[in-house]
Amino acid sequence: MTASSAPRTPRMTWRNTALAAALLAGTTLGGLAVHAANDTVAPVNPPVTAGVQRALPDFSDLVSRVKPAVVSITTKVKASPASMEGGRMNGMPFPFGGEQQEAPRKRMMEGRGSGFIVSADGMIITNNHVVKDATSVSVTLDDGKELAATVVGRDPRTDIAVLRVNAGKKLPYIALGNSRDVKPGEWVVAMGNPFGLGGTVTAGIVSAVGRDIGSGPYDQFIQIDAPINQGNSGGPLFTQDGKVIGMNTAILSPSGGSVGIGFAVPSDMIRTISAQIEKNGHVTRGYVGVESQGLNATTAKALGVSEDGGALLAGVRSDGPAAKAGLKPGDVVQAVNGQAVKSPRDLALNIANLAPGDDATLKVLRDGKPQELKVKIGEMPGEKTAKADAASAGDRQQVGVQLAPLTPEARAQLELPEDAKGAVIAQVKPGSPAEAAGLQSGDVIVGVGTKAVESPAEAVKAIRAALGEKDHAVALRILRNGEPAFVGINIDQQDAG
Repeated sequence: MTASSAPRTPRMTWRNTALAAALLAGTTLGGLAVHAANDTVAPVNPPVTAGVQRALPDFSDLVSRVKPAVVSITTKVKASPASMEGGRMNGMPFPFGGEQQEAPRKRMMEGRGSGFIVSADGMIITNNHVVKDATSVSVTLDDGKELAATVVGRDPRTDIAVLRVNAGKKLPYIALGNSRDVKPGEWVVAMGNPFGLGGTVTAGIVSAVGRDIGSGPYDQFIQIDAPINQGNSGGPLFTQDGKVIGMNTAILSPSGGSVGIGFAVPSDMIRTISAQIEKNGHVTRGYVGVESQGLNATTAKALGVSEDGGALLAGVRSDGPAAKAGLKPGDVVQAVNGQAVKSPRDLALNIANLAPGDDATLKVLRDGKPQELKVKIGEMPGEKTAKADAASAGDRQQVGVQLAPLTPEARAQLELPEDAKGAVIAQVKPGSPAEAAGLQSGDVIVGVGTKAVESPAEAVKAIRAALGEKDHAVALRILRNGEPAFVGINIDQQDAG
C-alpha cells in the first residue's frame, strides 16, 4: 500500500468557496498575448525589433546538473483506526478489506515524498509532513541506490525536516540560493517524485512572494505556477542558475490536482532552520508570551491608529516575558527594535528571529499614547519537539515511546484544558512493550505510578526510577480522549509479531 505525502490545508477561500489544499500541485504555463500599441498610447515595453525572436528557455543542461542531488523518500507509517476513517488514509484511498476490525494496529502504510541533498556528507532537506509520523525512513538516490535515513530533527512550524544518510562516499549536492532576490515573473524549475514517478521536472514562473496562506505564524511562501503534485513534497525549486530558492510544500486546489497555485518554503528560511536543526537537533525561537490580532477599521479608529498600525494584543500570558515587562491587553505593538510591525504576522516573525536572552525594545501605543518597553526575550515553549528527545532515547529502547511536550497546539488538538500538563506520546515503536500494553500516539502521560509528571524530562526520570524499583514494570497514568486511565507496562514483554 502506498500513498504520496499527505495533503495540508491552508485556511483560504476563493470567491467565498472553500478550497481543499493538497500538498503539492500546480498547472502548466499558458501563452501571454502581446498586443500592438496604437499611435496615441505609448507601449509599456519597448517594441521587439523585426526579425529578432526570443526563444523559451531550455532547462536540459540545468536539469542534468542538479538531478543527481534530488532524492526520493519512502516512509513506513503505521495505520491507526483514526487514520482510516471514511475509507481514506492520509488523504489517499485505502482499501479496508476484511481486516479493518481485526488488525488495523498492525497495518503499515508506505508514504512517498521528495528531498534534496545539501552537503556531500549526506544531509538532506525535506518537509516535516513527509517524515513526521514515520517509523522508518529510506532515501533512494538518483542512481537507484537505497539508503536508510536518520531524522536529525524537524520543525513543524515551518514544515522543514533534516535527514542524514551514510553513503560511504561523497554525494552530489546542491547549494541554497537567496530567496530574497526572487522576483515575480522569473522562470523556475520544480523537481521531485509526484505519485512516485521519480525525477520529474516541471517549469513555470514565480507568481508572487511572501504569501501568507494561513498554515502557521511564519508563512512567507513563494507562490509558483510550475506543475507540482502529491509526492513532490520536499522537492527543490530552482532558478535558472541552478540554485535552490525554495522547497515545494503546498498547493491550493479544489480537487487535489494541479490548478496552478503552488507554494514553496523560501530558501532563506530553509538555511536558517536547517542550520539550527543540524547544530542542535531542534529550533530555538524568541518568545514573549502574547496573543495578537489585526486591527479592523472600528478598532483602529477607537484606538487612534490606522488599520495597518500594528498588532493589537488580545492576551498577555501572566508568566511570560511580556507581562514581566509591563505589556497589557489592548496595547498596540508598532515596532520591534525599530522594525515596523503592521500585522500580527510581522510581530511573530520579528520576535521569533530574536535569540532567547536578548533584550528587545517594543514601541507600543497604550490609550493612544506611544511608549517604549524593554522585554527580555524568552524561548518558545515546545520548540524542542523538533528533536527526538535524546534524554529519553535509552528508555525508548526499553519502553518504546517517543515523548513530546504538551504545547498549546497539542492541548487544542487533543481538546485538553489550558492548564493540562504532561508528556504527549508522539510515537510508539512497533513490537515494543508500550505497543503490547496498548499505548497509542496522542496519549498523554500525566503520571508515573503515583507521581505526577509535567514534561517529557520528568516522565523519563520517573520511568527510569520506577523501572529500577519495580523489577522491569511500570504503571503509567494517562489521558486518552480526555479520560484518565492507568496502563501497566512490562518491559520484558515483547510483541512476537
